[in-house]
Amino acid sequence: MSKKTAIQTNTDKKRKIIAAFSLLLFAAIFIVLTIVVSGRFDELASDPHIFREWISSFGIWGKAVFIGLAALQVVLAVIPGGPVQIASGYTFGIIEGSVLCVIGIQLGSAVAFLLARHLGVKVIELFFSKEKIESLSFLKDSKKLDLIVFICFLIPGAPKDLLTYVCGITKIEWSKFMILTTVARIPSIVVSVISGNALIEENYLSAIIIIASLVICSGIGFFAYHKMTAQK
Repeated sequence: MSKKTAIQTNTDKKRKIIAAFSLLLFAAIFIVLTIVVSGRFDELASDPHIFREWISSFGIWGKAVFIGLAALQVVLAVIPGGPVQIASGYTFGIIEGSVLCVIGIQLGSAVAFLLARHLGVKVIELFFSKEKIESLSFLKDSKKLDLIVFICFLIPGAPKDLLTYVCGITKIEWSKFMILTTVARIPSIVVSVISGNALIEENYLSAIIIIASLVICSGIGFFAYHKMTAQK
């Protein structure tokens, strides 16, 4: 074995050790945060007034806390994103709620993407089964990858947390991924925020119509997404 090869081997071993340690650390953080946050958020999100009071209790840091919560639900993946988006509507209003929601979700998306890119498929398997991961093998089509990613994130009902992690192990550039998904996510986020705002203003008819429309669109999108994955 040459000196150059030996150095390269040692470097690879160090990288694997660092990756393994990072994965274990992330798994520990994931377990703790899941226990602490998921139950607490379900409790808070069940009542708009309680949630607003909880956010207000942080004072000037309330918006930062919400952004962190929105980011966390993407990284942990097990926390549903819908309630977070609706909560932003009845906590901050339509415009501010939409902006904070986009910032938080995309911040979490950046973290999830980079975790997958640097730690590989093992980090994705912490949250999703191999079958679900393999169902996105159509993302390997690098010639149409940008367009496919944009469409997937535009479709209501598509598993965006899973898509975010899996995109991290594709050839798409991080900067391009962030731009495409930010634009694609905006319509569904805004609709969810509007429905949350309608709830807090007790405009229940509008809220019901918006939520029902979102559910229908999500169902259609979910069906379209599965048709896409079936054609891989």
